[in-house]
Amino acid sequence: MSTERQGNRAERGDDAELRAEQSFVTHLYTLLDARRAAEDNAVRTSLSQVTTGQQARLERDVAVTEHGLTAAALDAVDSGLCFGRLDFRDGTSRHIGRIGIREENAERTPVLIDWRAPVARPFYLATGHTPMGLRRRRHLTTEGRAVTALHDEILDLGDERRTGHEDPNGDAVLLAALGAARTGRMADIVQTIQAEQDRIIRAPHQGVFVVEGGPGTGKTAVALHRAAYLLYAHREQLARRAVLVVGPNPAFLGYIGEVLPSLGETGVWLATLGELFPGVQARGADTARAAEVKGRPEMAEALARAVADRQAVPDEVLEIDHDDYGTLHLDRATATEARERARAAGLPHNLARPHFAFRIIDALTAQLTDRLGADPYGGPNLLDASDVAQLAKEIAASPEVHAAIGSLWPQLTPEEFLTGYLADPTHLPEGEAAAIRREGGEWTPADVPLLDEAAELLGEDDSAARAAAEAERQERIAYAQGVLEVAYASRTYEFEDKDDEDSEVLGAHDVIDAERMAERHEEADHRTAAERAAADRTWAFGHIIVDEAQELSAMAWRLLMRRSPTRSMTLVGDPAQTAEGGGLGDWGAILDPYVPGRWEYTRLGVNYRTPEEIMAVAGALLRAEDPGFTPPSSVRSTGRRPWSRRTTPEGLPAAVAEAARADAPEEGRLAVIAPASLHEALAARLDVTAGGEPDLTRPVVLLTPRQAKGLEFDAVLVVEPAAVPTSDLYVALTRATRTLGLLHTGDLPAALADPGTVETR
Repeated sequence: MSTERQGNRAERGDDAELRAEQSFVTHLYTLLDARRAAEDNAVRTSLSQVTTGQQARLERDVAVTEHGLTAAALDAVDSGLCFGRLDFRDGTSRHIGRIGIREENAERTPVLIDWRAPVARPFYLATGHTPMGLRRRRHLTTEGRAVTALHDEILDLGDERRTGHEDPNGDAVLLAALGAARTGRMADIVQTIQAEQDRIIRAPHQGVFVVEGGPGTGKTAVALHRAAYLLYAHREQLARRAVLVVGPNPAFLGYIGEVLPSLGETGVWLATLGELFPGVQARGADTARAAEVKGRPEMAEALARAVADRQAVPDEVLEIDHDDYGTLHLDRATATEARERARAAGLPHNLARPHFAFRIIDALTAQLTDRLGADPYGGPNLLDASDVAQLAKEIAASPEVHAAIGSLWPQLTPEEFLTGYLADPTHLPEGEAAAIRREGGEWTPADVPLLDEAAELLGEDDSAARAAAEAERQERIAYAQGVLEVAYASRTYEFEDKDDEDSEVLGAHDVIDAERMAERHEEADHRTAAERAAADRTWAFGHIIVDEAQELSAMAWRLLMRRSPTRSMTLVGDPAQTAEGGGLGDWGAILDPYVPGRWEYTRLGVNYRTPEEIMAVAGALLRAEDPGFTPPSSVRSTGRRPWSRRTTPEGLPAAVAEAARADAPEEGRLAVIAPASLHEALAARLDVTAGGEPDLTRPVVLLTPRQAKGLEFDAVLVVEPAAVPTSDLYVALTRATRTLGLLHTGDLPAALADPGTVETR
């Protein structure tokens, strides 16, 4: 029975099954609204409480934060709350949904089972051969809060009961989802998770799990649902340590940004590589050659040697003017000895600097002691220990001495160091140094791993910050002590004429001391774990998910592995789509330096997005270079072959605009994928903006092949395919869910010119 016919029956009210499910879903939303109202009321109550003490304010703020997060999760799952039902052979039934919901009764009876719960697994895994105790599996299709269609799969053929909603093939819901118009935002697949995907989603979270899959295999969706599952199964641990999802570009993160909220998870940090160094927004762009050089593992050694170069010694003698005692002299041998002692401490540059400074100050103090305390008759030094200590303090406080030490062993920030290094790259072959040399400019994504490496080499000397924090703490304690003394004096005055029994009443100083009182007045941090992680370069995440993992360089992996000391990671990607010059593109090359032989690999082989007519063309492109290449198998066919059209360079923008008008779907999105050099001319014709981050929700979107990674559209026009590198072109060809067109001014690549697979217009 068609979805349209079922919907019409629901409108007429003559379908008992639909009416029953509609009644159940309506009840669910009543419970959900009650929960949402309770959360909103809790927030209002917490905000309206009269709070006079810091502790009370803290408790109020924590309550507001917790209730606010819960309310946000409830709002996010409002659409498609319930999507399935399991009918077991024992006569029981369970409805499956995005979150778990209980009745508001004394028993707190479960009425909706969270899709991540173990009891929900048969919804994704049961088959006629392995029914897992089921006699029927039902899919509910909804629009808003209305149930519009039911699809039943019979798993127990001995059960003769029929509802009129049986789906003979069992894939109507999946095919409907695959053929639905795109919105510019990725939809979750919680209703249509396939068995191979479910096994990946629920795999243990410890260790490194690699998920490889070609275009359209759902690897990104699987990774996001895996994040939601892990947060459900290991809530306490991962909510405290946070989950990081790394994507290839901002457009991609915007595209996937609604998936986890739709599953009730709002505390995951989604970031690009360029956002993983706090305080830095990497908006610049490198040449392909520069990005490749910056990503090489040899850069770590080059940076380490460059930091060592900043630990200098004077060529001969460094003269230091001292206002009170004349000129002090620091010779090369003394500075060299101080440097070796500091390096022997095995600390990062900034943390080893005090060791160097102390040695220099000791040497200068000895020099000054010899000068001022020398006995003209050759006797012992005339200065006693207290005199020497005073001289050391004066030298340590001398701006001139500090300047001299700074010239030899400067205190450096990662940004200062890398800016100087890129202006004059050292310890690299000249060709590589020339590729990355630059004066100023914006940070680029390839710079971020270098900044992180520099931060590790330099370390952060937080002694001044800790001293300031301790001074502030002592001030709070002193203030608290004064408050307690006033309270004690007031109590003494109040009870001085009372009898002994009344005088036993406890005062503030009897139940709390000044230090504990000061601690209660410390400013609390109410940020979520994800928010705190985003601001802390040294944060250790509970789990990291990396999409398009094959594109990351060796230096980028050094950064990510520091963020995951437990090596709890899920990596998804496709080596065939490796486009970045610095991308490793090989799982062994990525992981063997960190977890040799201790990572799990699986491959997704079914293409749910790309019709077989389009995949035949894309597969031929890669087989021309690798005859053994096997693309993923498409699950559907549209009967529409890709087409090509040749035009002149002058007529290309008009031809693209005409094709966009002709191929634009009534509902959905069309992408024009073209080299960046053509964007300005095409944008004027397509009425879109060239440059910047594209708005994927517009009916027509203009992208470069790199920007299109991980995205999907109803229709795609690829412009000048011969000008696009093979791996990028493979990405561009596999973005469409319905139609693909090629517009070109020269000859097509030979693999795309087969009239049997590409129609000429």
